[in-house]
Amino acid sequence: MPLYEYKCRDCQNTFEILVGKTVPDVSPVCPKCGSDRYERLFSSFAMSSGKSSSAPSCGKSGACGHGGFS
Repeated sequence: MPLYEYKCRDCQNTFEILVGKTVPDVSPVCPKCGSDRYERLFSSFAMSSGKSSSAPSCGKSGACGHGGFS
């Protein structure tokens, strides 16, 4: 089941809704103010920048020496 994230256009509250297969058309309302004016946000796990900041810097040769494969 997908988890969608929304931002209320009235109070700027961010909230999530888990959508099941039996509810194809979800019309969420803000749990903080009850507004039905919202925008769907892109979740961080759904976006990729193509770069990884957690990967070790291996230099130009690519030999890291951290137990990687040869």
